[in-house]
Formats: sequence, C-alpha cells, structure tokens
Amino acid sequence: MSLMSHSYAAPSAASLETIAAHAEEWLFEAAAHLWRAELKGETPLFPERLSIHGEKDACPHRLFVQARHVFSYCELGRLGWKGPWREMVHANVDFLVERGRRADGFYIHRFDHKGEVFDPRADLYDQAFMLLALAYAGRALERPNLFAVADALGDALETNWRLPHGGYFEGEIAVCPPYRQNPHMHLLECFIALHEATAAPRWRREAEHIARLCARSFLHPESGALLEYFDVELQPLEGEDGRVVEPGHCFEWAWLFERLSDWDAPGASAVSDRMAAFARRHGLDPVHGVAINEVMTDGRVRNAAARLWPQTERLKAALARYRRTGAAEERAEASAAYAGLVKYLGTPRRGAWRDKLKPDGSWVEEPAPGSSMYHLTCALAELMDTAEGRRGRGSGRAARRSAGGPDAAPGA
Repeated sequence: MSLMSHSYAAPSAASLETIAAHAEEWLFEAAAHLWRAELKGETPLFPERLSIHGEKDACPHRLFVQARHVFSYCELGRLGWKGPWREMVHANVDFLVERGRRADGFYIHRFDHKGEVFDPRADLYDQAFMLLALAYAGRALERPNLFAVADALGDALETNWRLPHGGYFEGEIAVCPPYRQNPHMHLLECFIALHEATAAPRWRREAEHIARLCARSFLHPESGALLEYFDVELQPLEGEDGRVVEPGHCFEWAWLFERLSDWDAPGASAVSDRMAAFARRHGLDPVHGVAINEVMTDGRVRNAAARLWPQTERLKAALARYRRTGAAEERAEASAAYAGLVKYLGTPRRGAWRDKLKPDGSWVEEPAPGSSMYHLTCALAELMDTAEGRRGRGSGRAARRSAGGPDAAPGA
C-alpha cells in the first residue's frame, strides 16, 4: 500500500478489513521503527517526544511514557511486527524496575535524558501505567516475576493511598482536591489487564471496585456523561468545574465497560451505552469530523479544539461496541472515527503525528508526544483484531485465553 508522507487519508467507503490493512501498514512500517528504543546506548529509553520530522531532543523522560511504550511494543509483537520488540521490552521494563522504584515501593515521575532520576515524586497516574507495563510485559515475555513486582506495587497502593470512601489518593504531584477520574480510569485498565494476564482474583476485585466507583460517583445521572473533577468525598465539585465533560474520556470509559461486559459484569453495557451516546451527541465536530476536547453536561462546547487521543478512544469504543452488537451504525462510527484519526498522521516524517487541531482547522506546531503511541497502538490493535475476527464475545480474547489458545499472550 503506497502512502504519501505529507498527506495521509483513510480509504473512502472502505471495509473494516481495508482500513485495518491501511492502519497496519502505517503502524508496522513507520511508527514502530521511528519510536523504537535505542538498545546500543547507555539506557534503553524510548523517545519522550519527536519533532514532526522525526528528530529527538535531550528532554526529561516521564516514567508513564516509558511504561506506555512497553505496552505498545508488547502489542506490536502480538500483532506480528517482526522488529526486536522482545529485546526492547526486556531492557526497558528491567530499567524501570531497577532505576525507577523507590524504597517505599512507588515509582518515580521522571528520568533525565541519560536515565538518571530527575523527579523522584510519585504520582497515581504513573503507578497505573507501571502496572499496565508489568501486566503486558509479564505475559508477553513469559516472566511471572513481573507479576510479583505488580503485586508489590498493588500492595503499596492499597496500604498507603487507598481512600476510605473509595478510590485512591493521587500522590505527590497533583493537588487534591480536586480529585480526578482520569487516574482511576487507568487503574481500571491496568487491573483488567492484570486479571487477564494472571487470573488472580485480587485484580478482578480491584477492577470491579473502580467500576462501581465510576457508576456511583463519576457519572452525571441526568445525562449519562462522565464528569472530571471531584471533592474529597469524590462527589462532583460545585460550580462549572463539576460539570465539565471530556468526550474522549467518555469514549475511553465506554471501551473499558465493554471489556467488563465480556466478564458479564451487571450493567456494564448500559453504562457504555450512555457514555457513548452523550459523547457522540455533544462531543463531535461535524465540520472537521473529530472528537473535541471539552463540553458541559448540558452539551455546551467548552473547548472546541481537538487533541489526537480522543480520536483513538472514539475508534476503540465504536469497535468494541460493534463486536458486542454487530450494529451497522457502530461499524459506520468506527469508519468515521478512523477517518478523523488519520488526519493527525499526515506529517513530514511518516510515523510521527500531530497532537492538537485548532477549531479553525490549523495545527499547533509542536513535537509529537510519545505518550500518544500507546493510544494509537491500542486503537489500531483493536481495529486489526476486529477486522480479523479476534476479541469478540465467545471467540475473542477471553475465550482463547481460558482455552490456552494461540492468542493467549499479548506480544507472544
């Protein structure tokens, strides 16, 4: 498939199989090579960011970005990329555990560009992604010792940061209150991944705890929208901040509740239905065909700009819902989401991306953040899996893993 470097568009009126092939070519032939870790240098760090021309710079490296890259390269291996993903994941995850873990069991926030500790503070968001990296690397590399490392981090969270009324303290960087739904969302994601990788009951219990917390505290009862900011009791803040909704997070939680529906979790599909419906009704820009950054619970637009990551979450939600329902409108929504997403991939160096689309249709000129590789890999993996008939109820991920089938290990 021939793709131009400066203009990257989805095939029009294409099948899921066609756009999945389009996605695979970009992911395997461009992005996976561009964002790989340098194994010959002093430290096996993945890029924190690159210019849209593919150039690196000597900036600090956030731990959660490294952990996200571990996830991405495990998934690339599972999907069939032939590059040295195992070597990169082995080296990077060992580096994170050896250099990033503090004496109290938590993980630091940032390294400098040489791999030395730059910011030793611990943040809940970083801990969630470290758990996700341990889940995927442990399974992909067949290293159960990494699951023991995850258990130790889970113990530290439970002992030190668990709140009496549900949820978690957010650590040493964010000022709380306001508490945020966002790190809790990623805890749900990593708890699901750890349960799928280990079958350990503790991780299912933790996932169900976060899901109940979301349904009880994070959802706006009248609209079904997901709220962002909460007080010390995890109740919505007073005033405008307590009514802010990010459509991308509605889609992301909807995708997670679709995964819970694979566990036959009561009410999971209904929660997904409400969040997806709100985001589609109020959070899409009909002119540019993208999901925007922020609206209010009454549907008023608060921030009409559009970052890259909400486009990936829109795609993931549509694909998961299509697998559950088989509905033609979900398939059409997936195609529309992909068409919106690929607008961001038209950069001078293939494999980089734009991050922020302004309301007037122009781009913010800035480096491509490495944090988005996780969003893109996850979404395009969902697309490729769906097109190939994987991960569906009864014939997808959960069924094959319980049967010990060939798709049992992400990255294997």
